Amino acid sequence: MRVIAGKYRSRTLRSLPGLDLRPTTDRLRETLFDVLTAGNPSALEGTTWLDLFAGTGAVGIEALSRGAAQVIFVESAARAASLIRQNLGSLRVEPASFRIIQNDVEKTLRHISGDERADFIFLDPPYRMQDAYLQTLTLLDAGAWVKPGGIVIAEHQKKFDPGERFGGLLRYRKLPQGDAVLSFYNLTTPTLSS
Repeated sequence: MRVIAGKYRSRTLRSLPGLDLRPTTDRLRETLFDVLTAGNPSALEGTTWLDLFAGTGAVGIEALSRGAAQVIFVESAARAASLIRQNLGSLRVEPASFRIIQNDVEKTLRHISGDERADFIFLDPPYRMQDAYLQTLTLLDAGAWVKPGGIVIAEHQKKFDPGERFGGLLRYRKLPQGDAVLSFYNLTTPTLSS
């Protein structure tokens, strides 16, 4: 597993055998960031990210490599949180540009302060935890986590669909690749019926 592009391009990231980790593949990460930058390599400059169920931290680290100003990694497993610290340390990422929260995602979203809103939120629970998609996307809609114009991306199995809408959070793109799918959501403004 490696960083695809940017400041840390081609640098190797570690994973841990035996953990319930399924890192986002290099190819899928490349597709994700190609979509988000859409031919504009500086599109992520200065952005803020929430990397939920962060695992190895590969997605958040890729964002930092491509110019994100701040990434908050949320991971409940102590060994995985330690691995994220190791991966960030091996790249010598500035400590001011990231925060690692070792806690359950649902508890974190319920208690994180309102000034932690993000331009991009990536969630990738273990595929067997299908309820985690519903809970997380519902909490993201209910809270003030997504900045205006922000994007929520869920990675999931092709045979599982997390849903089209969670309140004002609406899926606008579904991008399959192999056995995985990236679902892209943004906040819609509710229309008043007459």
